[in-house]
Amino acid sequence: MGLLDKLTGTRRPAEGVSPVPGEELRAALLGLDRPEVPYTVRYGGGEQCDLVAEWRLTEPAWQQVFVQSQISHAVRIRMRLDHKEHEVRAVEEQWELSRVGTPTRLEATSEYSRGPSRTVSRQWTFGRGADGGIEATETFRFDSAQMRVPLRDTVLQSGWTWRGVVFGKL
Repeated sequence: MGLLDKLTGTRRPAEGVSPVPGEELRAALLGLDRPEVPYTVRYGGGEQCDLVAEWRLTEPAWQQVFVQSQISHAVRIRMRLDHKEHEVRAVEEQWELSRVGTPTRLEATSEYSRGPSRTVSRQWTFGRGADGGIEATETFRFDSAQMRVPLRDTVLQSGWTWRGVVFGKL
């Protein structure tokens, strides 16, 4: 792995893993979209890509979770399947979020960045432990890797390369 691959988050499949057909990979990636995960994977028609993965910020069932999490960035991963090279070109995009209105909702600001990054939000509750001392218990954890890692691992297990794109076209 070269320096540029490390900076872009590019990963290659394990030696000897044969690439599956593109439609099988697409179906596997779309299969990651389940109601219990905080992101959705959908077709990217109209967004200059094949597939899009993004946080479920606007879905009523997840909206309150995101508002309470103190998350500060929205993340979207746009993916294009290159059938000839057996690679998924992925652009990770982030927007800063602000909390507005009553009831509070999240709204994207104009601050935008592109490339792999990691956003982690945690909430802790402090109380007395069994021994009577003060103890911190993590009550909420939200990590942008919860979306990227399953996507990337599905691509790699399918024998395709995950190529992070920072500059240029997808």
